[in-house]
Amino acid sequence: MEPRDAVSSGLSACQTLDREFLQMRAWLLQVAASWDRIDRAEGDVGDDPRWGQICQAVATLTADRSDRARRLQEIFSLPYDPQWRNKYGI
Repeated sequence: MEPRDAVSSGLSACQTLDREFLQMRAWLLQVAASWDRIDRAEGDVGDDPRWGQICQAVATLTADRSDRARRLQEIFSLPYDPQWRNKYGI
């Protein structure tokens, strides 16, 4: 799938929502279903750092900002390690 860029295509916010709505709805339903499965499963994930990332990402999605994609990428990325070449033998 090619990236969608409403700004470069000249679409309005309403046109962009028209185009993106069904895909966004499907992704949100998938996330909600996964969240429900975790809630119904035995055990607790409250201390798992990945769960913290998921919760932070959801909060980021609801923030009044225009850089959500960049912020989500940062949430799920490892911090920069200046020694990464040595660590991976490169």
